[in-house]
Amino acid sequence: MSEKTEIKASPLPISFAEFAKEPVKGLLFLVIIAIGYLYIDGKINYTSQIEKQGEKIDALELKIDAATLNLKRSDSLLSASLAKLTTLQELGKIK
Repeated sequence: MSEKTEIKASPLPISFAEFAKEPVKGLLFLVIIAIGYLYIDGKINYTSQIEKQGEKIDALELKIDAATLNLKRSDSLLSASLAKLTTLQELGKIK
């Protein structure tokens, strides 16, 4: 009446009997699986972060281009105004 039935929960490369005989090897196998999972998860996470940062960099470059254009315009306006003031001062129209 004492028949042994073997229950297979998942197709692992190490059986429970082997794990019971050599638990260190079984634990090392599990650790390797966990490290592999964490490595792949981290790589996927970093890839998505790099893509998001690339989008932010593109948006900031557009803002910098707009600010540079405004700076050039204001510099040109300042230069033109300074030239007019200098001319008016030389003509004696203003002191």
